Amino acid sequence: MQLFHVLMGKRKEESVSNRGSQKKQRKEYTDILGDEPNEEETLQFSANSSASSQSPDGEVGIIESIQLKNFMCHSNLGPFQFGSNLNFVIGTNGSGKSSVLTALIVGLGGKATATNRGSSLKMFIQKGETSADISITLRNQGRDAFKPESYGASITVNQHINQDGSRTYKLKSKCGAIISSKKEELIGILDHFNIQVDNPVSVLTQEMSKQFLQTKNEGDKYKFFMKATQLEQMKEDYSFIGKTKKNTRVQIEQGEEVSEMEKEIELLKEGVKAEEGNTEFLQKVEEWQVKVNEAEKKYKAIQDKLITVSEEAQALHPQCISLKAEVQAKRKAVNETEIVYNRSKTELKRLGKDNEQLCKRIEELKSCANQASEPEKLERQRRIAYLREQLKAFHDEEIMIDQQVDQFQQAISKCREEQSRLGREKNDVQQALDAKQKQLRDLKDSKTNTLKRFGPHIPAFLEAIEVAHKQGRFKKKPLGPLGALIHPKDPELILAIESCLKGLLQAFCCDNHSDEKTLQFLMSKYFARGHRPQIIVNKFQNKIYDTSQRAVRHPEFPSVLTALEIDDPVVANCLIDMRGIETILLIKNSRKAREVMQCNQPPKNCKEAFTAEGDQVFERRYYSSSFVRPRFLSQDVEAEISHLEREIENKRAQLTASQQRLYSIKNEIRQNEDHLCGHQRHQKQLQIKVRTANAEIADLENMEEHQSADVHILQDEVEENKSRMESVKQDMQLQSRKMEELENNLQAAEKQLEEVKEKIHQVEEIAGPIKAELNQAESEVENSKRRLQHYEDKQREHVACVNKHKDLLVAKRNELEEKMAKARQIFSERITVTRTVKSLDAEMNRLREKINSESSHRGNREEIIQQFRYARERYEDASNKVKNLKRFIAVLDEVMTERLKVYRQFLRSLSMQCKLHFEHLLRVRGCSGNIIFDHKNETLSITVQPREEEKASRSDLRSLSGGERSFSTVCFILSLWNISESPFRCMDEFDVYMDMVNRRIAIDMILERADFQRHRQFILFTPLTMSSLPMSPHIRILRMPDPPRDQRTLNFQNRNNRDEDQ
Repeated sequence: MQLFHVLMGKRKEESVSNRGSQKKQRKEYTDILGDEPNEEETLQFSANSSASSQSPDGEVGIIESIQLKNFMCHSNLGPFQFGSNLNFVIGTNGSGKSSVLTALIVGLGGKATATNRGSSLKMFIQKGETSADISITLRNQGRDAFKPESYGASITVNQHINQDGSRTYKLKSKCGAIISSKKEELIGILDHFNIQVDNPVSVLTQEMSKQFLQTKNEGDKYKFFMKATQLEQMKEDYSFIGKTKKNTRVQIEQGEEVSEMEKEIELLKEGVKAEEGNTEFLQKVEEWQVKVNEAEKKYKAIQDKLITVSEEAQALHPQCISLKAEVQAKRKAVNETEIVYNRSKTELKRLGKDNEQLCKRIEELKSCANQASEPEKLERQRRIAYLREQLKAFHDEEIMIDQQVDQFQQAISKCREEQSRLGREKNDVQQALDAKQKQLRDLKDSKTNTLKRFGPHIPAFLEAIEVAHKQGRFKKKPLGPLGALIHPKDPELILAIESCLKGLLQAFCCDNHSDEKTLQFLMSKYFARGHRPQIIVNKFQNKIYDTSQRAVRHPEFPSVLTALEIDDPVVANCLIDMRGIETILLIKNSRKAREVMQCNQPPKNCKEAFTAEGDQVFERRYYSSSFVRPRFLSQDVEAEISHLEREIENKRAQLTASQQRLYSIKNEIRQNEDHLCGHQRHQKQLQIKVRTANAEIADLENMEEHQSADVHILQDEVEENKSRMESVKQDMQLQSRKMEELENNLQAAEKQLEEVKEKIHQVEEIAGPIKAELNQAESEVENSKRRLQHYEDKQREHVACVNKHKDLLVAKRNELEEKMAKARQIFSERITVTRTVKSLDAEMNRLREKINSESSHRGNREEIIQQFRYARERYEDASNKVKNLKRFIAVLDEVMTERLKVYRQFLRSLSMQCKLHFEHLLRVRGCSGNIIFDHKNETLSITVQPREEEKASRSDLRSLSGGERSFSTVCFILSLWNISESPFRCMDEFDVYMDMVNRRIAIDMILERADFQRHRQFILFTPLTMSSLPMSPHIRILRMPDPPRDQRTLNFQNRNNRDEDQ
């Protein structure tokens, strides 16, 4: 397998264009040609291929346009459009023809060295500029289009060259949208279109053409042919594979030389049986799995019960508030009605007394009507009338005072209720102020010792732990408080982390229960019972648990585990076991948290989330946080101190306001009590005056004569008094019914309110034990999970150990069989022991002494066993590798044999086609010539016989003139074009050394070849004029005028407006 990876690595480093030619050429020629094709068959094949090439214009891979910016010596060159068949780019030297060709190579991913114009890409940037840009548009139409649904009818390759020599790509669609910026995508496009920019047949530069013309070495010509047809790369690949295969065989031979090793098989058998029979860990796993399931079921039931109870309590609170308001309103209505009723009752009593006195007076007047004189009677009547007016005034004043007394009593009652409420509020504020002041003192102390944040006794307690550890009282030193060993990465998530971990921040972790008892004893000296930090017993490990399978992963939000920097793996494992921090997300925004957890399916493995305000979010529930500011993990102590000081000032201001309000309420109560006492004294004085006036009226009436006129008056008053009494009685009845109705309503509302209060109280009483039960159940779940995980790990270790012993037993059995087979070759029968036990014991003692002696010289047994196990593992690994490599080499031998056979057929086929096409093109001019391939010596010789010297001996290219050599080169290139499958061919200054006759013939051959291959694109660069070309819609001439020195943009013109695409 190593050989396979080496080959694949080498292939990935090859040029972009190597793949397409091999792939398509092999497919075309392997199945057509036999071992030795004759000339007639090949000529027929060439004719057919030429005829078949007259297909519609090329649809994929041809170049539609090129534009350059700051490239070489040109600020802005183009854009210019190429035709789909034959293109001539003409212009004087220095006009930018070679720049366009160089840009074509570089823009399609070619190396700088392939252009022969620079060793680095940064050399192509125009002087004074920091970057260069190349834009090349390739046609992408027809059935062979590359991802037409993404790119459309054309693909634009934009390359940006930076000043440091690096380059970036942007691949755009027809509409200009960026589809990709990866070089792998460009490689896929070039491979799909079979574009080979570093193949001299596809792109022939001036330097490559001159090198071929001037070379005298036939081996160099052969190399040119091999490189042009991509056969050179195939040959190098096969050579590299052969060398690597040879090296691999050497490694196999070395790997087979392993040492012989011995081991007692029976002991391994007994050990494996004993381990297989040991089901202790499996039973423990099953037992704790059942406990975990039960604990989780119990926890879920309690949690659902608590949620139900909490929802019930929350539902009752609004009802309770509304009922309180209703009761107060009804109580006020009852009080007002009672006041009116009492007034009517008082009025009725007064009228009854007046009626009795009037009746009595009438009787007295009738009995003594003639006893008094007329003046005295008048005087008494006037006095009585005056006293009656006073009585009426006193009565009205008494009613008013009664109302005022009721008002003062109600005001005093309300003030006392407000005083009680303010007193409770003052106590709450005072307690909060004391807590804030204590927290402020702790924070200020933590500036010098951060551990004091977790409690004033923590530093001394940690010193006591250190002393006890040095004394050997702990097996492993406990860790804590856990909050001091974790550090949030994002300050904005500190409150969320504290809300999540809560009391665990002050907890301590022990390795075993013995250390836990010792730590409990130390805690009793520093912490009061009920206020001691939590102790967690968890086996200490040196690495954090692997949570890759059960941890939550979100692309935007971290988990609590990833949001913390944890000093010790033990702390991380403890928080994972106790709180499951790998399954809790931290989402700063509460709205976003609801979207993630409740609007959609929560992320995989996510149980809950916390917001930056500390709110807890479940899939179907949301709990607001009781925390306002972080207490333990805050990184900015000064800011926390400043915040606490502001809170303390606010609390002090609240306390002062409460005290002032209490003082004001007390003064108001005192004033109302003074007014109440004054009115009550006034009420008593009025009662005395009423009694005095009534007594005087009675005396006067007793003295008055019983005159008939007065009797009639008194009788009229009696009648009037009776009618008033009836009216008051009716009013009292109405008020009584109304008051009874209001009292019934009030009693019903009070009863309903008491029922709701009782329900709330019952719910709160139920919720308290449920919360404690829930915490206990949660602790049981976590403890059960931890124990289950422990025994699952033990069971896995046990199974792995058993499997290891089984593998070792199988290996030893095989080894024993081999040893016994070798022993049978030496002696076919097994030797039976006939010696006595005593002699065997003596022999055993002697051997033990020898073993002890050997141990003292060679090392102890454990080290030797360890070395043996290490050697055995290496042996097994080497054996597996050797087997795999043997199989791979066998397959590779078969593949290479077949491929080398096809390669030789392919080489002969391409050579024959090139030779026949070359001879055919020379005959067009009336010349003769030949290409001689010597594949064994890797040489290529070209001989040409000019027309003038038909009878002379044949000559090679060195004996020809410059024009004839150029013409011969064109013929050779055209022959290679015929066997190449690239969608376009580019050649620079193909006619520079030709005379006009050879140039005319060469151009005609190119025109003929282009006409036969309409689906191929030809781009030819020449400094000479093209005025003699025939008129054709398939020919386009791009003229590049010689620009003045200060001109930075070159304009292109088409001669005679010959543009097939317009």
